Amino acid sequence: MDWNPPTLWWLAAGALVAAELATGTFYLLMLALGCAAAALAAHVGAGATAQVVAAALLGGGATVAWHLRRQRVQQAAPAESNADVNLDIGQRVQVEAWSADGTARVHYRGAAWSARLARPGAAQPGRHTIVAIHGSELQLAPATTD
Repeated sequence: MDWNPPTLWWLAAGALVAAELATGTFYLLMLALGCAAAALAAHVGAGATAQVVAAALLGGGATVAWHLRRQRVQQAAPAESNADVNLDIGQRVQVEAWSADGTARVHYRGAAWSARLARPGAAQPGRHTIVAIHGSELQLAPATTD
């Protein structure tokens, strides 16, 4: 059986897509695009060098473009401080007094919670905003005035 160049490029593209499905590495799809471009170049009669150049330009270019795009996109906050994951983030609590060890007991959602300042600074009683939750401890920041 004699396999022509377009068939080999399509098989390579299929193998890369299968590898991407197995590993979840999106970059492999970009390389599969390069193989598809090389297969199309082979279909129109381009030589072997032109096929490899098409694969390298499209596959490599798409990989670099995807990498640069991922660097520009802001990463989501960790779940402990992400308001999209934890609906308590951004809620207000009243701190009556702080202990010497930098903790406080606050009433929130009908229960007493342990709380700590999320950032270093002087702990002052008053309104605070929940900025994160570590286990059963609220991480607080002084509330800004609305």
